[in-house]
Amino acid sequence: MTNPFLIKGYLSKEFFCNRVEELKELERNVKNGIDTTLISARRLGKTGLIMRLFEGLKGEPFELIYVDIYASRTQSDFIKLLIEAILKKIPPKTTIGKNFFSLLKSLRPVISYDPISGEPQITISYQTAVEKEYTLQGILDFLEQHPQKIVLAIDEFQQITEYPEKNTESILRTYMQHLQNIRFIFCGSDKRMMTDIFSNVKHPFFASTQFLNLGKINRDQYAVFIKDSFARNGKHITDEAVDLILDWSKTYTFYTQSVCNMTFSISGKNSDIETVKKACIALLKQGETVYLQYRKLLTPGQWNYLIAVAKEDVVRKITAQSFITRYDIGTPANSRRLLKALLEKELLLEIQETHAVSYQVYDVFFSRWLQMEY
Repeated sequence: MTNPFLIKGYLSKEFFCNRVEELKELERNVKNGIDTTLISARRLGKTGLIMRLFEGLKGEPFELIYVDIYASRTQSDFIKLLIEAILKKIPPKTTIGKNFFSLLKSLRPVISYDPISGEPQITISYQTAVEKEYTLQGILDFLEQHPQKIVLAIDEFQQITEYPEKNTESILRTYMQHLQNIRFIFCGSDKRMMTDIFSNVKHPFFASTQFLNLGKINRDQYAVFIKDSFARNGKHITDEAVDLILDWSKTYTFYTQSVCNMTFSISGKNSDIETVKKACIALLKQGETVYLQYRKLLTPGQWNYLIAVAKEDVVRKITAQSFITRYDIGTPANSRRLLKALLEKELLLEIQETHAVSYQVYDVFFSRWLQMEY
């Protein structure tokens, strides 16, 4: 029996919950030649949304390419990942694939294949910065000439701002703005950086895309999805158990899926609140080694600040005297300094609300572990 609650990868729409309006907007943009900036916190399901979009477009005249550049540190890394993503989609034995290989030959690439996944891996040595720019332009020109429209989704796009080559934005924008055959979806998990790239008049990509912010899945719809997924596999879960799952995971997609996955795996025919509690404890035990490692990497002040935010669950006023006094933080200035450090380490998450800003521990399970242990 396949566990219906996926925590990695994508299978099909049967394992995918909701996102009806977001899918409609993405598909509308693709079909009308509009580039999209898709922003969400990590683990809210933006990659799954892209894969769901691609599944829905399979019958359409599009070539669908996805590349995750989170691991990239330079322009060379970016180009390498882009080439590998294209090679996955365009078989080298086809006419188009042969044309792409002809383009690559001038770059003197070393192409190998992962012994386990069989996916292509490429190494290219550049002599000058101009060679890199020429290569990038050549790749995009190749896609522009493809007989089908291209949908190119670039995940964690904000990573380009970290490259030592500070002209990356301007180079990409210069080449991309004239392309008619490619629909771009720029995905990112750092809302501040992504917003700056695409809405700051000083940046080359200013006002070049339509924004789509991905929030949490509607709680009622998620509850129906959970119950139906259990029922389709011959199991029953109580309403109270579903409520506990959604409360404890804060309806963040990855964490909700993980609790459901564990609950499903340890349950018999019926799941209740006690089953969910056992699943939650098991998940926290799995992550404990990592959580303890965090403590070694942080200063005592930073660690205590994480505990404080976890205990509060959500903090809206980090300089409030009640918050500072309760957790012995010291001064408002110290609270701001600790907050900044933990945001940069991506251990705390900043949430933009309509009239305010709030903060919480980024990893929901880590937050629950801190609450349990301290």
